[in-house]
Amino acid sequence: MARYTGPKSKIARKFGEPIFGADKVLSKKNYAPGQHGNNKRRKTSEYGVMLAEKQKAKYTYGVLERQFRNLFNKAERSSGITGVVLLQLLEGRLDNVVYRLGVAPTRAAARQLVSHRHIVVNGHVVNIPSYAVKPGDVVGVRERSKSLEVIANSLAGFNHTKYSWIEWDEAQKAGKFMNVPAREDIPENIKEQLIVELYSKN
Repeated sequence: MARYTGPKSKIARKFGEPIFGADKVLSKKNYAPGQHGNNKRRKTSEYGVMLAEKQKAKYTYGVLERQFRNLFNKAERSSGITGVVLLQLLEGRLDNVVYRLGVAPTRAAARQLVSHRHIVVNGHVVNIPSYAVKPGDVVGVRERSKSLEVIANSLAGFNHTKYSWIEWDEAQKAGKFMNVPAREDIPENIKEQLIVELYSKN
């Protein structure tokens, strides 16, 4: 199964949030898509609410079901709070770190840069978007890719002090993953406990 490549505004409207970044359609039509989207919707079941939260997390980070389940299992085996660790694992994916560094405007664009071998980790090319970045790792742009317009445009005016767990070096076009972010530092509006409850029912 391929990643979601359909209408992004439709998904954003479904969840009522700009999941894929700034969305002009969502700002004008902040209600569910479809013929009856603007009507008062019937109450969603408890299971439906939990399932929607998982779908929102998957769309936000661009992760498929099998990958998401594997990350959840890894989080469940850890000594921390399962839901928080799940989000921390998602934040530590290479494509997400590239996005957080401002090297790409969206996570989808970050995945493409990684897949096309434009990104290095500790000086070595890594083309696996799901690669787990560890504290102390330095993620940067490959030397021959530093002049790419898409990267320059994304970095222009980007606030590199936005995320406390990443330290950016403008001269090197690289950022150091200082530490695993605390839950309160992760800006995504995801109710991770609902995802934990959903998997506990399966």
